Amino acid sequence: MKRKPFSKLSFILSFLLAFSFLIPVSPSSQASVGSGTWESPYGVNQAIEQQSETNKSVKGYVVGKPVSRASIITGNYPDDYALALADNPSETNTSEMIYVQIPANFRASFGLKSNPDLKGEQIKVTGSLTDYFSHAGVKSVTRMELDEEADNPADPDPIDPPDQSNPDIDTYYENAAGKSGEALKVSLHEIIDDHTELSYSEVWDALKNTDEDPANAGNVLLLYSGRSQSKNTNGGGVDDWNREHVWAKSHGDFGTSMGPGTDIHHLRPTDVTVNSSRGNLDFDNGGAENREAPGNYYDSDSWEPRDEVKGDVARMLFYMAVRYEGDSGEPDLELNNSVNNGSNPFHGKLSILLDWHEQDPVDAREQRRNEIIFEEYQFNRNPFIDHPEWAEEIWG
Repeated sequence: MKRKPFSKLSFILSFLLAFSFLIPVSPSSQASVGSGTWESPYGVNQAIEQQSETNKSVKGYVVGKPVSRASIITGNYPDDYALALADNPSETNTSEMIYVQIPANFRASFGLKSNPDLKGEQIKVTGSLTDYFSHAGVKSVTRMELDEEADNPADPDPIDPPDQSNPDIDTYYENAAGKSGEALKVSLHEIIDDHTELSYSEVWDALKNTDEDPANAGNVLLLYSGRSQSKNTNGGGVDDWNREHVWAKSHGDFGTSMGPGTDIHHLRPTDVTVNSSRGNLDFDNGGAENREAPGNYYDSDSWEPRDEVKGDVARMLFYMAVRYEGDSGEPDLELNNSVNNGSNPFHGKLSILLDWHEQDPVDAREQRRNEIIFEEYQFNRNPFIDHPEWAEEIWG
């Protein structure tokens, strides 16, 4: 049988195929493929495709800090709360990135404000693969380390262990364990009672941090309207935002004095005229819709906030009723099932607040706010964000 001639093109293709393994490939251009374990972590694109709320490990290059669903910043980092990873250290397309929420005990070592030189480094993280900033993400992180096998240009010395100044939540509340009813309320009061008190002027800057819009670092989110507004438009003008006392300051007549009057666990940014409409009304269902803050309703004796913050409002009032028990010259604030409480140190309606607490569960924004207040300002926590079940244990 006569063999067909071997063409020059076939020879060249065969040569290239035979020696292609000799051509070096930059590690930074290769996406990691793994099984999601610490020893064999997912690459970033793998993790993006596996947003199933399961705990997995992911490896990638630090490319910046996310500030919204579709944008990151690569310098002048405002805080240590998050970072973005990619399979390629020069990646600029956010759809090829995964956003990592950094818990408090890792921020000193992996936050970009504290460690800007981490940009370009390859790290491994373990956490829940779930949306963050409405974008593929990793949350509830339990482990973060520089990838020891990566060819990183950083200092070879190991990163210091995570800062443990934020106690484990179970440890923080250990004296309340196993209690219920009045005994639980008393125990929680003793835990959260001592805290740093702010002046009323200091509250402005604190709220610019605690209520920052995650999609726009220059704005705050207003409680009742949900509007995102420039941090610098705080004041008394018609379209400004001001400091809303969710527990109305006339209910106990504490005004803006340090303590209940400046406790940022219940102070929130609110549109000036919407704040005026709410006034010192108790909370209940029903009424006419507020024209400037659709979804909020009010009548002569009560205010109903929009659905998205009903639980937030309830948990802020639960906190106030536990924190302020009449000791140290402070008012004894209590919840009741009434409206028209006036200047009495009572707020209602308790039955409605318990319903709202159940209807609108704790979300990530509340948790973030609670952490910031604890770590940076007052150094105490809202127990009903950490343990929502305790509201029923005390008032159910």
